[in-house]
Amino acid sequence: MTTESVKLVKNREWQNYQKEIANDHYYLARSCIRQNVFPAAEDFFMKILREVLGKDIFDDPRQTTCSGIAYHSGIIPFETTMTVVARQFSLMNDAGYENFVCSCVTSFGIYTEVLETWHHFPETLEKTREQLLKSTGRTFTIPKNIVHASDLIFKFREELSKKLKYRLVNKETGEPLKVVDHIGCHYAKIFPEKGIGGAEYPYVLAGLTDEFGGEQVDYPERRHCCGFGFRQYLLRENRGYSVTNSKIKFDSMKPYKPDLIIGNCPGCTFFLDRWQYVIAEMEGITYGEKGYGIPSLTYEEITALLLGYNPWDIGLQVHQVAVEPLLDKIGVEYIKSEKYLGANGENIGKPALPGVLMQ
Repeated sequence: MTTESVKLVKNREWQNYQKEIANDHYYLARSCIRQNVFPAAEDFFMKILREVLGKDIFDDPRQTTCSGIAYHSGIIPFETTMTVVARQFSLMNDAGYENFVCSCVTSFGIYTEVLETWHHFPETLEKTREQLLKSTGRTFTIPKNIVHASDLIFKFREELSKKLKYRLVNKETGEPLKVVDHIGCHYAKIFPEKGIGGAEYPYVLAGLTDEFGGEQVDYPERRHCCGFGFRQYLLRENRGYSVTNSKIKFDSMKPYKPDLIIGNCPGCTFFLDRWQYVIAEMEGITYGEKGYGIPSLTYEEITALLLGYNPWDIGLQVHQVAVEPLLDKIGVEYIKSEKYLGANGENIGKPALPGVLMQ
């Protein structure tokens, strides 16, 4: 195909895979994975919406997990998941909201799958209504709008860009940082029309990279799974498949010398961070500048960092890969001695370095 033909195809794909994103008043569905592995990320997502953008977002303490891990692992039937989702929608109704925002990509996939099932098989919707009423006494109305949290940061990226204290630019050279974007599989691969740009040309994170001054890294395994895969990781005997998938991605991106990985799925971001340590221990192979790894951050974390929030308040110290080289490149101010201090001022401990870096 000619360059012009490729542009025409991409433009057509772009027009086909757009979505409505509400402008304000959101009900947040939290992520059980994100709260466990990156506990400050969701708080900073809400800070950005409330303090920087002046938006209304409701954090409901009554909500539960979407049940996605249990469903995808074959532990509970889909009928149970549909009832759990219906209860979440009922809570949203109680709070007076109609715009539903999912923090987790797996949750976004779950809510989308449930809504698509109800749409194509109306009898399942009626059965779910009966089951919810019988088990909880509740009724519900389907949200008017449902998006992933990264969609909101994307929607307001230009407004946020004007308020950034830092950019994805090397402070010393003035060159844009090389950024790998990783889209969670459940964001657009299952239902391509639900993701900005679809499954082939997703732009939700690439758009942030462009707007915030970085340079996209287009490498052969860009759309390859991170390796999480619930049945791959949750069963110990299958974890070799998980780490192998991650290694395939790292080996593919390594020649392009990325400065940063940005993800919209908490599981993906976690594994692309932690598996670098595991690969170093197992294979003696390291990635990134001087072998200290490629920082893998969430879209909330990188947005909050560029807005000027304290990197340790954001929680960047809970990542396995050290972030200081990235902070230094961008020119972010930080106090190194405060990195491992908890809210009470006590030392929380630090992750170990791979043995290969301690020799």
